[in-house]
Parts: sequence; C-alpha cells; structure tokens
Amino acid sequence: MDMNRTYRGKWRGAALAVLLTAGTLTASAPGARAEGARTETPVASTSPVTGVTESVVRVKVPLPESAGPRPAACDWLSYLRYRSADGPAASAEADRILIAQPGILEGAGAFDSVARNTVTRAAEQGRHIEFWALDRRSNCLEDRTGIASGDQHTAVDYYYRGKQVDGRTFDGYTGNAQLGWMAKLGIEQTVRDQYDLLTAELPSPVLRQRKVLCGGHSLGGVITGYFAAADFDGNRATTADAGYNQCAGYFALDTTVSTTLGDLSGSIPGDTNLPDIGLGYGVVQAGLDSGVLPRTLSAPVLLNPETMTLLGIAGLGALQDLDGEADLPGYLPRNLNIEATNRFLFAKDTAAFLSGSPAVRDFRLTNGAVLGALLDDNSVPLAFLQTSVGFFDGGPIADKSFPAANGGDARPGLYGTAYKAIPDRPHGPLYTWRTYDRVGDADDPGYRSADGTPFTGAGEEVTDVRQLARSLAEQPLDFTEQYFPTKLVTDIELATSPQVKKLVVHPEGLKANPVLTVLAGEGLLAGRVPADLHPVVADGYQHLDVLTAAPVQNNGRPEPVSTSLAGFARTPR
Repeated sequence: MDMNRTYRGKWRGAALAVLLTAGTLTASAPGARAEGARTETPVASTSPVTGVTESVVRVKVPLPESAGPRPAACDWLSYLRYRSADGPAASAEADRILIAQPGILEGAGAFDSVARNTVTRAAEQGRHIEFWALDRRSNCLEDRTGIASGDQHTAVDYYYRGKQVDGRTFDGYTGNAQLGWMAKLGIEQTVRDQYDLLTAELPSPVLRQRKVLCGGHSLGGVITGYFAAADFDGNRATTADAGYNQCAGYFALDTTVSTTLGDLSGSIPGDTNLPDIGLGYGVVQAGLDSGVLPRTLSAPVLLNPETMTLLGIAGLGALQDLDGEADLPGYLPRNLNIEATNRFLFAKDTAAFLSGSPAVRDFRLTNGAVLGALLDDNSVPLAFLQTSVGFFDGGPIADKSFPAANGGDARPGLYGTAYKAIPDRPHGPLYTWRTYDRVGDADDPGYRSADGTPFTGAGEEVTDVRQLARSLAEQPLDFTEQYFPTKLVTDIELATSPQVKKLVVHPEGLKANPVLTVLAGEGLLAGRVPADLHPVVADGYQHLDVLTAAPVQNNGRPEPVSTSLAGFARTPR
C-alpha cells in the first residue's frame, strides 16, 4: 500500500501547514517607527561555543491601526543577534549579515547552535559576520517567566498552579477571541516586517544589497522566496525597494527558496482545525476576521501553546541535571491535553495508547531521557519535530508501533526516516540517555529493532542533547512557537488566488542572487531532492538538526551546515 499517497491525500492541508507553510509577500504601508524605539540587551549563555556575543534586539514597528486591539508588545519586532566577540560592534561594519526566518512552530531560539557555529567558522577564516535569528511578530504573546526562573518545579507551578514569579502571575493561554489582530498576519505582513526591520537596522540600501544574506529554515525558505519577489513601495517600475535588492544572496536550510512548496511537504496527525481551503480567499478571510475560523494553528495533541511550553520545561530539567532522575511526568497536572500528548508520544502500541498503561509515569527516566523521548527521531513520530540527539540506555528497548509501524511505507513524510523505539520495562531500571557522541562507542549495547535493524548508529546522531536543552530553556526568545498564524497557512494554500498572486511582483528576484541550499540527509526531502538543485547534503541529519547540530561531528569533522554558511558568506556579490 502506498502510505505516502494515502497520507498526502488525507493530510494535505496539514502538510502544507506544518512543514513549510506560508510564504510572504509584498507591499503594504510600512509601520512608522518611533525615534529611538530600539532596545538591545546582552544575553548570558552557557554555550561551550565561545567567542560569540549574543543579544536580543527589539525594534518598535507598529502594526497599522486597522489591525485592531493587540498587546503593546506586539507592536515590536524581535531578533537574536549573534556576532564575533572580536568583531565590530556596529552591524553595518560586519563583513556579512545573515538574516534567518524561522520554520513552522519555531522561534528565534531554535537558531542558537547554527548561529554560534556559523559565526565561529567565519571568524576562523578571518571574517566577522553576524547572524540574526528572527522571531515572528506573533511570538509577542509568549510568556517565558516560568522557564526563565531557571527551576523546573517553579516553572510548572507558574504555568499550572498560579504561583507568582517575580511578582507576575500567568494569565493563561490566549484564546481565539483575543486574537483578532492576527487575522491579517499572513504572507504580506510577514515579509513587510522583515523589510521594515532591515531598513530600520541597516538604513543604507547599498549596504543591504552588498552585505545581507536572506534565508531561513523550513517555512523560512518559502518566506524568503516571497520576500525576494516582493515590492515594498507599490511601484513595480522602481526596484531599489524590491526584495531581491535587499539581499546579496539567499540560503535555505532543509527547504528551498521558492514561492511554491513543490516536494517540500509533510503531514501531522489529527484534527488541526484548519479551514477548508476549498473556500475562496474572501470567504476564508472573512472567517478569520470574524473568528469563525481559528486564527492560530493548533491541534488537541502536541501542537498547541501548552505543549510547546512543555518542551521548554523539559529542556529546563535536562539543562539543570541531565543524568538525574526526572520527576516531571509525575509533577505535571493530569489534564486532558497532557495525558493525550503523553500517550501519543510514549505509547508502545495502540493498546497502550487506548488504555493509558503503561504510562510515562510508570517508567524511571532521567531528565535527558525525557527530553530525548520528546524530540529524538527514534521516539517522536512527527518528522518536522525530530532531532538526532542520541538514544535510550539503561534497560531493555522495544519497537514502538504507535502511531506508525517501523519500516512502513509512510516514512519519511509523517514519521521521518528513523525506526521508533521505546523503553520496555515499567517500574524497572533507570533509563538514561546516551548522548550523540557515545552512540557506537565501545560500551554501546547496539540496540536493534524486532527485525534486526539497528535503531541508530554514530553517523545518524549529530546533536548534543545538552545544547538542545540549553536552546530550549536558556534563550530569551523561544525555541518553539506557541501562536502560529493560521493566515500563513491559508495564504500559501490559496497562492493561486488573485489576492496572493499579486504579491509576487518580481518573480525574477528568486534568481537574481546566488543561492545556498543545505538539506538534511534524513529530512523533509530525503530521497526526493529536486533535480535542479545542487545542495549540500548533511548526512544523517533530521529536519531540526540543521539548526541544532554540534560543532564537531562523530566523524571528527566540523559541522557541515555552519561550515557551508560561513563559506557562502565569503562569496563575493
């Protein structure tokens, strides 16, 4: 049975939403930036990659009044700025500036490792570059107070038990009725935000055209395509403002720079409450404006603000004590969302999912094993959330057959390429986490699936779980995204509508500059690389690994994604 075809039909809307949804396009009136409305705050980091200075930058770029009521924080754009500690303090004096758009359900914090590695690689070559990791405007709704406390129990108490932290009490997750201003937060506004930020931070158009490299991960590649084709002054005949003239080149991380999705598709399980795109653009927009259609992408299991927050809380535990026995599964409240998510992620088979037994609380797990179970490619079934951070250790391991059987034809679109595994001894030994650089070493037990296939090997593990935990829990801007605008989904699915097509003003812009495409060897395009691409392929990488991989790999060589980006930054205009 062709499972890829089955899922492609069933989950088409969700696929477009989750993996690479939504581009961005062109002209709307730019928001007026108040004079001096900019802050830059240094970020302290425990990263082992030294020699990199990080700060969080916020620039006031208000939405038009027609957007309606919104929190004051949502009139600001934010990004993480990484630069060489030995380099110039002013961005305009850097050799190159890479500006990166995030993927679906992804925030600026997800770029931490690749940004640090890239800046470091360039410095080794005598070049001082900057890496700007963008947050989408909707990330203004996130409350990191609990995670920023640095204590896992305090974070749980803040988000679930009404405990104050620094005098603040969690207001709960924002409901659809309060998100009317997001009804128009689609392609056009997203690229407009990038343009306004660039022109505010780098006023010289000559400098932007010579020094800025525009790109992104997953969805960010499609956004970059729309940005390249955009026109920002409403006059097609004048091209100084055209998107492609704001960039010296483009880069794509497990994606392509394009205004169409092509083969970049995947899928997610369950009802995501996505609107019926069989409706016309006007009807969909009216549904978003009225609130009849949900204004943010969500699902009852795993993909919602609460579970995105839980990833940060799990990262906090692993950051505090990777090898310590976790109490998070028992310390969390037993609400419907958490219970359903735990069953979905930790059920060995359908019977265990339906009965809830054994539950994750029935296993002894270290904090590292909890985080690995949530994001490792041998555990989590959703390809767009997968990293290669090691493997379970400390006890018997079994094949995980829920929600997909290992080795089925459904890989890689929904489930990814890796065989799925699960601890097999409830109320038994303490399951630990074997880090990426210990898979395949002398004391590795070499776990195999029921058909004898090794679950993993040294060449398939690339990300340090400790640094993944740090990126999740330590960054001032989230790794994950709690409120992803539905309009980005509907715009890309309605890309042939006149309202979206008119935003592609300069289609020639996509080929106006050099392009670097870096693909994960086990990522979204695994086995399906478009014939016209000549990409760098990072062997063994999953979709998120292109952002999170360790600076030195198990083969002893430097990490290839950041090495390629640093080399691309040397390419003359």
